[in-house]
Amino acid sequence: MTHIVVIGAGQAGASLVAKLRTLGFEGRISLYGAEAAPPYQRPPLSKKYLLGEMEEARLYLRPEAWYADNGIELHTGSRVEAIAPAAKEIVVDGETIAYDMLALTTGSAPRHLPAALGGTLGNVFTVRDLSDADAMAPHFTKGKRVLIIGGGYIGLEAAAVAAKKGLEVTLVEMAPRILQRVASPETSDFFRKLHGGHGVKILEGTGLERLTGSDVVTGAVLSDGTEMEIDFAIVGTGILPVTGLAEEAGLEIENGIRTDAEGRTSDPFIWAAGDCASVPHGAGRLRLESVPNAIDMAEVVAENMLGAGKTYVPTPWFWSDQYDVKLQITGLNTGYDKIVTRHGDKGAVSHWYYAGETLLAVDAMNDPRAYMVGKRLIDAGKSADADKVADPATDLKTLMRG
Repeated sequence: MTHIVVIGAGQAGASLVAKLRTLGFEGRISLYGAEAAPPYQRPPLSKKYLLGEMEEARLYLRPEAWYADNGIELHTGSRVEAIAPAAKEIVVDGETIAYDMLALTTGSAPRHLPAALGGTLGNVFTVRDLSDADAMAPHFTKGKRVLIIGGGYIGLEAAAVAAKKGLEVTLVEMAPRILQRVASPETSDFFRKLHGGHGVKILEGTGLERLTGSDVVTGAVLSDGTEMEIDFAIVGTGILPVTGLAEEAGLEIENGIRTDAEGRTSDPFIWAAGDCASVPHGAGRLRLESVPNAIDMAEVVAENMLGAGKTYVPTPWFWSDQYDVKLQITGLNTGYDKIVTRHGDKGAVSHWYYAGETLLAVDAMNDPRAYMVGKRLIDAGKSADADKVADPATDLKTLMRG
């Protein structure tokens, strides 16, 4: 009987094992996760869960009993120690387990603040897993002072929760503007104004010199010499693919675990999917950090493990919730040279990224219609006339014609 082992019990791992059963695979499936909880959603951790509006059980992707009911051996709290590709074995909790095929869905991990900058002080948090959210939640009380390091989506989402809870929030971003790596100046401006309206102090072009305190953080010194007193800090400076096991096993690494177009690694019996995997894209490679990519790639890999031979074609999309604003992003804005802004009803706005006449991506703030039309166009390899997009009198539906 074929034994498929999946390492990493996050969104990609859970999606992969579910797809295997949906496709009729009747062999043995083992899913290993280092965390104690069964596979769960991560996006709500920095939103509803941290706000206290969602219980832990509601985070779970499926009831824990579902795995046993579907013949999936779920091993939580189990950290895989090594992979031996030549023997087709893994070592976990001191035990050697044989596999016929292996999938790596190890995800990503947050960048931590170095100890020299105060990263090992107490009450310095990251936002990545359930234990992170549980550890920081008690500090989200009115009047407390929090410093958020990093002006990407995770940092801004944490800032929004803290502001809604009545904390004094300061966010520092070393780059000249928030969201610089991922969004246009126009989108940065929108969110800077949004957070400013909720009392968040955003300091751009300002880095962290160091956190201060003895055992627990009590203050911070910024790169401009400013000294401030704080009660806790949140580090949101990005994530890195978890590739340690793959590297030690001798698999090829290139901005993540390198796979072919089907999701197969440099070992023919080992596959990878989700945040940890980089796939061929155009003349280069692409690694996406998003829930949709984790699901879509994992499902294609499941099909290919059973012989489908399908090419995985990423269709990037992403979302972020901050206050009463839902940001929806479709496409990749790399290489844009023009931004077209469209204003909708009730404060809705969208920014359309173009390279010449080619539509690359759309950022839509409280404008689901703009997002959906943009996504359909991009997925279909079509563009839309920029002047028509900018004209609020244009019915977005007409952009799909032709």
